[in-house]
Amino acid sequence: MITLAMLYLVTGAVFGAWSILSAADASNPKRWGNAGFWGLLAVSFLAGDAIPDFGNGLIVLALAALAGTGQLGRGAAPSSSAAQRAAFAARFGNRLFVPAIIIPITAFAGTLLYKFTPLGSLGLFEERWVTLILLGLGVIIALAVCMIWLRPRPITVLEEGRRLIDSIGWAAVLPQLLASLGAVFALAGVGEVIGSIAGEAIPAGSPFLAVVAFALGMVIFTMIMGNAFAAFPVMAAAIGIPLLVVAYDGNPAVVGAVGMLAGFCGTLLTPMAANFNIVPAALLELKNQNGVIRQQIGTALPLLVCNIVILYVGAFVLWN
Repeated sequence: MITLAMLYLVTGAVFGAWSILSAADASNPKRWGNAGFWGLLAVSFLAGDAIPDFGNGLIVLALAALAGTGQLGRGAAPSSSAAQRAAFAARFGNRLFVPAIIIPITAFAGTLLYKFTPLGSLGLFEERWVTLILLGLGVIIALAVCMIWLRPRPITVLEEGRRLIDSIGWAAVLPQLLASLGAVFALAGVGEVIGSIAGEAIPAGSPFLAVVAFALGMVIFTMIMGNAFAAFPVMAAAIGIPLLVVAYDGNPAVVGAVGMLAGFCGTLLTPMAANFNIVPAALLELKNQNGVIRQQIGTALPLLVCNIVILYVGAFVLWN
């Protein structure tokens, strides 16, 4: 059986390789910061289960210290020249996107086949993590296709990966840390505290105002945490379940689905959603790292209004 732990081992090995390559990169004035950051992350993936919670906490603090004090930099990783990349593009055209397409197809089609065909009875994958494992397998398959098709040197794969991860920097692991923060908030009872405040502020018998508070809360907490999935447990415990579903008998399916969509409006507005907003700015080398967010404001705000209307109509007007 292929388990999530195996995927973690592969991921940890890649981070470990980047750490070693970073340490050997004399062109990077902050190479030891890069080596330490990716090395600590490798330890977390490779041996996190064997390390006590206190030890894992120290690793997180060390990662934050390295990133917060500006210890990560960019080196001159060996790469193809602009002329070589142009020649590849002219030769292969849009076929170069095939490896990238393999990854989502493997995850999506593989999940459907595993769940709705006899393949699921074989027990090939750890049950709770089928889609995530298939996503990892998709990456491995895509890499194998690249190696057979384009025939790069094996070290080129790691160097190009390091060049990309150096461009992104610490923001690459921000979604993982923020999702953990959401779980901490939920366990700490933040949702209950916000719920008590909202219950006093929202007039009784006003489901529309409760919908507005829920949607705005999803946006605000998503902007803080950078992740709507992290914000949802907090706002569901605060307003979604006790007010919209229990007190006002709203449709729970609509509350959950459209509430998440409202949270995604916050994703468009925050640098904390680094994988969506800061990483593209870094890869495109924009002068303003918030340039992507500025372009998305005109989409996020009208979309939030639409989600509020859909949530109210779908959960209350049509439901009741």
